[in-house]
Amino acid sequence: MSDKAPYVTAAAATIGALGAAYYAYNLYQESRKPKLPNEWKQVGTIKDIYVYPVKSCGPVLLNKTECTTLGPRDGWLRDRVLMVVDEKNNFITARAYPELLLVQPSVKSSILTLKHSDMETLTVNLAEVIEIQNPKPATVWGVTVPVYDCGGDASEWFSRLLNRSADNFRLVYYASNKSRELRKSSKKFYKFTKNDTGALPDEVPFHLINEASVNELNSRLKDYQVTPRNFRPNFVVNGAKPYDEDNWKYIKIGENIFETIKPCTRCIMTTIDPETGIRNAKTEPLETLKSYRQIAEPEERKAAGNSPRMGLQMSLRSEPGGVISLNDPVYVPQ
Repeated sequence: MSDKAPYVTAAAATIGALGAAYYAYNLYQESRKPKLPNEWKQVGTIKDIYVYPVKSCGPVLLNKTECTTLGPRDGWLRDRVLMVVDEKNNFITARAYPELLLVQPSVKSSILTLKHSDMETLTVNLAEVIEIQNPKPATVWGVTVPVYDCGGDASEWFSRLLNRSADNFRLVYYASNKSRELRKSSKKFYKFTKNDTGALPDEVPFHLINEASVNELNSRLKDYQVTPRNFRPNFVVNGAKPYDEDNWKYIKIGENIFETIKPCTRCIMTTIDPETGIRNAKTEPLETLKSYRQIAEPEERKAAGNSPRMGLQMSLRSEPGGVISLNDPVYVPQ
């Protein structure tokens, strides 16, 4: 036998063991994937599609959108990939600065345009931002995220809009193609994966609201009415029954399959009129929702606190790249 034979045999054995381990790991990973339903029934159709390029600012209405791991997308237009931060690089929202809701964004090619009735129009070339800026850290719900700074003009524009200062606030752009890290509080009850947090949304990359549930809520409200826009969804479904969505674990829209990660629990943001930026004096519809839409399951209630549920937070489970269009059928498992 050659002197090299033992080494060749040992190498072959090592390679074989590594191959077996790799195969076993792949089987393990496959076993962890959710088993997607095969049979579906239609419950409604898609009435509206919204994308919010700047966190807490106004929406862009679309006729169709591409589904990606980070959320809805139409070319350079992506959901919640920009946000405004303070001097400590911590995110701000319309909860504290309702004026943000009245900022109307649009995106054409790589040019972000921002309009507000009291301000001159601002444009930002996102391709140029990526080219000339280096990523720096910012914070969303205690989680550090990499961002590009969108420059002095954007900083001055938002600072003048929000508190008439020169540079208190800055506009930043998410600097990653991967979902951001999950905040610790979300791990306590709900089963998130590493791809379920999107770019800069509060928790997940897709949000669905049932129009019938909003209408039922309006039947309980006195002297005040809300629309799906109060809840800032990506998808509005019509044709379903009120609150049927509470039981939708999986949702198929066209050929795209989503898993419900958690119900969307509601905050003070819902009480701000998205058309005027004015808070409701009686904190409606939040107070009414609290009276009948509390989470019942005790352990889940601990995670949600007293925030009532309305709508679904979802993550993509089919392959990225699928398209959702207006009037697409919405299915749930048989």
